[in-house]
Amino acid sequence: MRLAVVVVLCVIGGFFSLSGAVGILRMPDLYTRLQCSTKTVTMGALPMLVALVVAEGPITSYGSRAVLVAGLLMLVSPMAGHALARSAYKTEVPLWSGSVADEPRERES
Repeated sequence: MRLAVVVVLCVIGGFFSLSGAVGILRMPDLYTRLQCSTKTVTMGALPMLVALVVAEGPITSYGSRAVLVAGLLMLVSPMAGHALARSAYKTEVPLWSGSVADEPRERES
């Protein structure tokens, strides 16, 4: 049973990592690529780390490190994505030409 859970978690992590990588290649601008890359980190790496914890146990050296890394990823990844998007917007990295609205710019007017 434990092996089946580990395999399912690894497949889920691999699927999200693959879909995020394809999204990074196919998306038209920095902002949408950034969304794909943060999805890859959170939904791709976290199931893999949980699979490691399930396989090895949370008290082992591998399991405890995986829990620590998962916690740090959940904390740092959204903050890093927000900081990158904000700095790109402040330095006027252009939006995709097919974008419907630029809400922060509209609020300034």
